[in-house]
Amino acid sequence: MERGERFHKIIGLMRERITVPFAGFIEELEVSRSAVKRDIAYLRNIYKAPIEWDRDRDGYYLTKSDWNELPGLWFNPSEIYALLTMQHLLSNLELGVLTPKVQPLVARLHKLLSSHDNSYDEIERRARIINIGARRMKLKSFELAATATFQRKRLEISYRARATDETTVREVSPQRIVFYRGNWFLDAWCHLRRNLRTFSIDGIREGKLLEIPAKNVDDSDLDAHLGSGYGILSGKDVAWARLKFSPAAALWVSSEEWHPQQKSSIEADGSYMLEIPYSGDQELVMDILRHGEHVEVLAPEALRARVKAKLRAAAKAYG
Repeated sequence: MERGERFHKIIGLMRERITVPFAGFIEELEVSRSAVKRDIAYLRNIYKAPIEWDRDRDGYYLTKSDWNELPGLWFNPSEIYALLTMQHLLSNLELGVLTPKVQPLVARLHKLLSSHDNSYDEIERRARIINIGARRMKLKSFELAATATFQRKRLEISYRARATDETTVREVSPQRIVFYRGNWFLDAWCHLRRNLRTFSIDGIREGKLLEIPAKNVDDSDLDAHLGSGYGILSGKDVAWARLKFSPAAALWVSSEEWHPQQKSSIEADGSYMLEIPYSGDQELVMDILRHGEHVEVLAPEALRARVKAKLRAAAKAYG
C-alpha cells in the first residue's frame, strides 16, 4: 500500500472506529509500529490533521470528526516520477521564465511528492532536465503575448527580426503561443504584412495590449500556413527534401521524427532515405549540416546547392 493510500486509510479508520490503537493500524495497514508513528506525525505536521492520543482509550482519535483536508488524488510510483519530471519542466522551462507564475503549483507538487516513501530531495537529485539552446527573453514579453492570445486581443509590438536586424512596429492578432526547441514563439496575424507570421517572443522589445478584438484565423488555415512545412519556419509553398543518411547515421536518424508527414525507407546497404516537406529551408539546412559527411541531399537541386555552399564556406573558414 502506497503512503498516500495509508493516509486515507488512517483517517478512515479513525472515523469508523472513533479510537484506533497501534495494533489496529498495524493490522489494517500491514506496516510496522514505527511506520504508523511516522505517518501520523506527517499527517499532523504537514496536513495539520487534528489527531490526538487518548491515554484512557489507548488509541488515536480525530478531535474534529468532519475534518477532510487530505488531497483527493494520490499517485503510484510510475506516476510520481512522471509528475516529478513535469515539476522540473515547469521550474526550468525557458530558464525559469514561468517560475513566478507556477510557484503555487510547484509547491503543491512538492507537497504531494514528499508524501510518498521516497523523499522529494532524493527523487529530485536523480532527475535532470538540461535546457540547451534556449534564448533569454523578458518575462514581460511572454506575459504580454500569452495574455493577448488567451484574451483574444490585439498587440502592438516593437519587433526585432534577427535575420535582417531590422526593428519594426507592428499590430498583430495573436493566434497561439508555441514552445519549440527550447524557445517560445507567437503565431499571429500581422496587420502590417496582412498575413500570418511567426514571431520569436524573445524578439519582442516593447509591447502594448490593445483594447481591440483580435482577428481570428481558423485552425485549419493556421496549420496549412504554419504547419505544413518543416519546422517553425514553414509556409504555403511546400517542397519535398530527399535525404540519404549513411548506415552509421541511420541507426540514430531512423528513430527520429523530423516531420509528421515524413516518408522513409532503409536501403539494401543500410543507408536511410528520408523525405520531408519544407517551406523555409533555414532550419532544415541547419539540421542537415549537423550530420556532416553522414548525409547527402539528393533533391531538390536548390536545397542541395544551398547545403553545398554552406559546406564550402565552412571549409574555407578553416583554410
